Amino acid sequence: MELFGTAGIRGDVVSKVTPALALRVGQAVGRDGETFALGYDGRVTSPALADAMAAGLQSAGARVVRIGRVPTPALAYASRGRHGVMITASHNPPTDNGIKVFTDGTEYGDDAETRIERRVADEVGPAVWRDWADAESVDFLDDYRDAVATYAESLGADPSGLTVAVDCGNGMGGVATPQVLGALGADVLATEANVDGFFPGRESKPTPETLADFRRFVADSDADFGFGHDGDADRIVVVDGDGAVIHEDTVLAMLAEHYTRAATASDPVVVTTPNASGRIDERVEDAGGRVERIHLGSLHVGIANAREDGNDETEVVFAAEPWKHIHTAFGGWIDGVASAAVLTRLFAAEGVAERRAAISERPYEKVSVSCPDDAKVSVMDRLESALPAAFPDADVSTEYGVRLSFSDGSWTLVRPSGTEPYVRVYAESDDIDALVGETTDVVGDAVDEVTAADA
Repeated sequence: MELFGTAGIRGDVVSKVTPALALRVGQAVGRDGETFALGYDGRVTSPALADAMAAGLQSAGARVVRIGRVPTPALAYASRGRHGVMITASHNPPTDNGIKVFTDGTEYGDDAETRIERRVADEVGPAVWRDWADAESVDFLDDYRDAVATYAESLGADPSGLTVAVDCGNGMGGVATPQVLGALGADVLATEANVDGFFPGRESKPTPETLADFRRFVADSDADFGFGHDGDADRIVVVDGDGAVIHEDTVLAMLAEHYTRAATASDPVVVTTPNASGRIDERVEDAGGRVERIHLGSLHVGIANAREDGNDETEVVFAAEPWKHIHTAFGGWIDGVASAAVLTRLFAAEGVAERRAAISERPYEKVSVSCPDDAKVSVMDRLESALPAAFPDADVSTEYGVRLSFSDGSWTLVRPSGTEPYVRVYAESDDIDALVGETTDVVGDAVDEVTAADA
C-alpha cells in the first residue's frame, strides 16, 4: 500500500499528510459507516487536519461525533459500535501527522485499508448534496477515564500509599493517566503533563535516552515506579524506583502471565509479535497458556485468527507488541493509559522487584540496518536463503520476516521496517554480540548486493 503503513497513515504535513489528503481520505472512509467518532492529538497541525477530515466524512454522508483533543485510546473507546478516525502521528516528530481509522474499537485491517487506498486513488468525491450529514461535539474524555479506572479496579490491589511518577511528554497522556491513577488512589507525580504540540520537554517517542531526565527524577524522588508515554498515549515505558527502564518484553511477560493465570477458560491465549522475547512464552506456558504470533502492526488480526482457530474454551486474554498492549477484556485497542492503571494495581499487589524476579531476562538487542525503501522486497527475498545458509543448524520461519530459532532457546528475527528505511534485526541470546554481529553482516551484504545491482 502507498498510504497506509503498520500504524495508519503518517508523514510530513507539508508533503504527505496535508488537509487535502485528510479531505480525500475522509470522503473515502465515510462510505464505510453511518457515524464516525473523530478525535485528534495535541499537535499544532491536528485541529486543521481534523476539520478537513470532518468535511470529508460529512460530505461522504457520514455523521460526525467530534470528541476533541484526546488520547488515541479514548478515540478507540468512543468508536465502539460505530467507526472512528484519529488524527495523530503517535511518537513521530512534530513536523509529522497521521490518520488512524477504527471500527467498533479495532483498527482497520489490511483489507479495509486497501479499500480506502483504492477509493483515494480513484478520487472518489462527495455524495450528492442532499446526503451530506451533520456533526455534533461531545465531551467524551471523562467517560473514557472512568471506564479505565473501573476496569483496573477489578485487578490487583488498592495502590493507596504508592507514589507513581508519570512523564506525559507534553502529549495526550497528560489529560488521562495522572487523573486515572489519582482516581485509583495513587499519589501521582506528573511531569511534562501540559499538552504542547512542539514537544518542548523531550522527543515524543519514549526511550531510555529520551526519558533520561525523567529516570533521574524517579530515582531522586519518593516514587515507587514510573511510566512514560508517547504523544498519543498508546505506548508506555515502565521505569523502576531506581530509574532503570524495565525491558519492554519483561513488562509484556508480567502482564501476559497475570492475564493467563486469571483466565477461567482452559485454553488462554496471548497474542504477540515475532520480535517478542521468549521470556513471554516461558511465563505464559508456566501459567497454563499458549502464545500465538502475528506480524507487527496486526495484533487485531492475530486476535481474530486465534479466536477463529480456537474452540469454545479458547480465550485471547492479552495481546501486545513491545511498548503497546491490548487489554482484551477492556477493549480491542492499544491502550497505554489502561496499561498504566493495570500495572499500578498489579504492583500494589506484588512489587516490581518481586514480579520481575520470576522472569528470565536473557540479553536482547535490536539493531537497524539502513536499507532504501525500494530495496526492501529484494533484500528480504535474498535473506530467505542467505540467513538459513549462514545458520544451517537453525529452525527457519519466513511467515513474518525471517526468524531463526536455535536449540538453546536463542533466536533472531530479520524484518523490514514498515515506517522507516531500515531492515530490523532482533535477537535474544546468552551470546548476544556474536549472534547480532553475524546476522547483521548477512543483512548488510544483502543490502549491498541489491543496491549495487540497482545502481
